[in-house]
Amino acid sequence: AEALIRLGLLEGSPNTHPGQGTANRRFFFHNAMLELIYVTDPDEARSPLVAPTRLWERARWRTTNASPFGLCLRATGDDPPPFSTQPYHNAYLPPDVAIPIARGTLAVEAMLFINPIGARPDSAPPERREPLEHPLGVREITAVHIATAGCEPPSDPLYAAQRLGIATFSQNATHLLELTFDNAAQGQHADLRPTLPLVLHW
Repeated sequence: AEALIRLGLLEGSPNTHPGQGTANRRFFFHNAMLELIYVTDPDEARSPLVAPTRLWERARWRTTNASPFGLCLRATGDDPPPFSTQPYHNAYLPPDVAIPIARGTLAVEAMLFINPIGARPDSAPPERREPLEHPLGVREITAVHIATAGCEPPSDPLYAAQRLGIATFSQNATHLLELTFDNAAQGQHADLRPTLPLVLHW
């Protein structure tokens, strides 16, 4: 997170996830959020309840080769998900809320899931709005590319996300996330490796 702050991004509010054994640091943009998740309780993160997320393996991606990335989609109305899902329940969620997680993805692929109550960050009321105006001068994420180490072609759920124009996927020697802001109108980029497997274009 410090590397992103030095680059010129304003950090938003953090969260903890009781029962999941994780916490996060977050950076908000007008249409999306970049979330950095880390393990705070290894026993919870390794529990059978959390196992469908593979969070424990993802947190140790440098040794497990699991993908360290997750791609969260917002639900739109009552439309069914474009891929098969399984419900994920945990203590930090309201009792009547489950997170649909894509079925059929591999550990080396990004976790794909849906936030059933998510909304654009810029739609929040002013008193609850996170920092959106960054010194770096970026507003919206306009492209997402995820390179996966050791898997081709993408599984059916990831292929569905690619077909819908949500993200693109490729095979690479190492895991890498590339985010493009504002169609790279400024012609700038920053490679945050090896601190983070992340390249930004703006």
